[in-house]
Amino acid sequence: MLAVLGLVLVPMAFHFIIVVTGHLPAPPGLSFALLFRLSFVTISAVTHWAIYLGLLIAFASTLRPNQEALVTTMARKLHQTLSEEVAVYTRHVTFAWCLFFAGQLTASVTLFLFAPLVVWSFFVNVLDIPLVATMFAAEYVFRIHWLRNPPRQSLSAIVSMIANIRKPREEWASSP
Repeated sequence: MLAVLGLVLVPMAFHFIIVVTGHLPAPPGLSFALLFRLSFVTISAVTHWAIYLGLLIAFASTLRPNQEALVTTMARKLHQTLSEEVAVYTRHVTFAWCLFFAGQLTASVTLFLFAPLVVWSFFVNVLDIPLVATMFAAEYVFRIHWLRNPPRQSLSAIVSMIANIRKPREEWASSP
């Protein structure tokens, strides 16, 4: 529960700090306060961009021909065998996540360069997690309607699988 609060409160606090500091005008001379604001915003922007670029590369690199898509690999780790329908679907889901990551990255860079700093901050620090949650929810709804017999797993099984992605299924399935 504390982690969930941190995921919500920390970005909201960052947004508040950016709102209070406002735009970063071009100063006649550099001051310590301005350098602090510049570095704070720059670190926040670069961190956001690095996360989404890393996710985009990780997912997109598995979409090359003759390679299993990342979501397909995760589904296979959960279910061991997949129908052709599920394999095709999970490849499409991997592509959809790539589009989402590219959209997040594009929107963030565009807002950072062309919108007021407060707008960019709101997008990155307040809307980020709800947008990710919306993507998960949309994928779930689409899965239920697209697949004839969609595989089901509990959230705890999925979290356990992600946490132990490098271990064989037998090891993580039996761990607490």
